[in-house]
Amino acid sequence: MRSGEDLRFDPAPTRRTIIRGAMGAGLLAAGFAPHNGAMADELPAGGPGGLGERTAAEFWAGEPRLYTRADWDARPPKRPAEVLNRAPDHIIVHHTATANSKDRSLSHAFALSRKIQRWHMDGNGWDDAGQQLTISRGGIVMEGRNRSLDSIRAGNLAVGAQVLHHNDHTIGIENEGTYSTKGVPKRLWTSLVEVCVWLCEQYRLDPNEAIAGHRDFNNTSCPGDRLYRRLPDLRREVAARLDGVPKGGAHPETSIFPPFDPFG
Repeated sequence: MRSGEDLRFDPAPTRRTIIRGAMGAGLLAAGFAPHNGAMADELPAGGPGGLGERTAAEFWAGEPRLYTRADWDARPPKRPAEVLNRAPDHIIVHHTATANSKDRSLSHAFALSRKIQRWHMDGNGWDDAGQQLTISRGGIVMEGRNRSLDSIRAGNLAVGAQVLHHNDHTIGIENEGTYSTKGVPKRLWTSLVEVCVWLCEQYRLDPNEAIAGHRDFNNTSCPGDRLYRRLPDLRREVAARLDGVPKGGAHPETSIFPPFDPFG
């Protein structure tokens, strides 16, 4: 489900350098009402499962190693996502509020994406998976909603269903796990940074202004207190990778809404 449409388009050139970092991906959304809520736990950076043949992701021209919907065997959407000829102005960080799995494998990540899509389509009645991108606890990055990857590359926005009343100007990243009391795995964090660097470059966004938590827009506990408290670190790390200093005032570190757990 989505709400409205409106904003600007300002694509940016990508970096031409090769960046190597831990691979990232994961998400699992469970929403309340006709939009999506997200969820997240902590693990040592090593952990079993690995990333198959690769232990690190390669990033070409600023784009992370990202697995497509075809890779994880997505179902066809009920209808194609609407694509707006403009960029989002915010990157929304979610957690899936699911178990903090110790499985870092590619097969687990792909199963996660299928589970999210099934949950969103069959459980919530949406057209497709709500979020545009998913990062597993193993740091594996995956395309979520249909048309998301092509839209990002073009500087456009494939409208998702991840922030009630704000889907027409935001892009969402689902991070696998529950981060209310547990910390974020190193592999997931590394991938989250890389993905945010890429999105900020593609859309010419200032990370200090653009990166936000789901609770900044809706009455929810997402992305969990532990991950939410790390968003200032995320903004600083992304800004450093962009060779810039965050501009303007700091993003609020506390929600304008009281903590709310849609599953509590």
